[in-house]
Amino acid sequence: MSDIGFIGLGLMGDAMVQCLQKCGHALTVVANTSRTNVEAAVARGATEVGTAREVAAASDIVMLCMGTSAQVESRMNGPEGVIAGLRPGAVVIDFGTSLPASTRALGEAVAAAGGTYLDGPLGRTPAHALDGNLNIMCSGDKAAFEKIKPVLADLGENVFHLGALGSGHTIKLINNFMGMTVANAMAEAFAMADVQGVDRKALYDVMSAGPLHSGMMDFVKGYGVDGDPAQLAFAIKNAAKDVGYYAQMAKDADVATIMSRSTLEALESARDDGRGDDMVSQMVDFYADRFKG
Repeated sequence: MSDIGFIGLGLMGDAMVQCLQKCGHALTVVANTSRTNVEAAVARGATEVGTAREVAAASDIVMLCMGTSAQVESRMNGPEGVIAGLRPGAVVIDFGTSLPASTRALGEAVAAAGGTYLDGPLGRTPAHALDGNLNIMCSGDKAAFEKIKPVLADLGENVFHLGALGSGHTIKLINNFMGMTVANAMAEAFAMADVQGVDRKALYDVMSAGPLHSGMMDFVKGYGVDGDPAQLAFAIKNAAKDVGYYAQMAKDADVATIMSRSTLEALESARDDGRGDDMVSQMVDFYADRFKG
């Protein structure tokens, strides 16, 4: 068993830590914005330390599950960061959804410190994480990936190696751009049905009988027709962040993205209207209210 350090015990990170502990791994953790999940992990046998540097010093594998690239960078850099405490030959993996350019820059810094940096953004939900059934989109040095693959297999049902460092984050951002664009189109479609006096379920029945049918359509229908926002447990503020990262990735590549503009405008408008903590399927209400004027 490797010594594992984990930073970022939010909803997803906490579920992953529980899964790793159930599989018998010893963990070192550090508190971030809340102590509740850290204290629960310690009660199950984890060791708590005070800084990210101490996490790295105690670990062969350092895992981060943070919300933004800026948060990852803050935990990686500086005198109390992961890089400062890195063991020789250690592997660091970012499970969050980060900017590929940031990921590649951190990869160079970790390599200079004698370690290897991987990106491994996630698919599926905290419930899947608890049972070790995540999709893990890993990229970076293949030898380092193979080294930690047995641990990744404890966390994921489908563990992919996708190429050079940053490929995982790139694919995740493209995936989330596509998903959020489809979700917004379906949300507006339901709101337009209201304006035109058409029953939402009737619209869904017709659309889902043809080639437009998708899992994302079903998730939005879960709220738009059935009133259950939890089927798409992804907050509007997080969707806005991810589509914003997609747009930034395009800008970094010196290309103009057309399709993401309306999706990002809608998500950011909903967030700024105070709907940021609502689930993405509740964008139906955003469009419906907008059409009312």
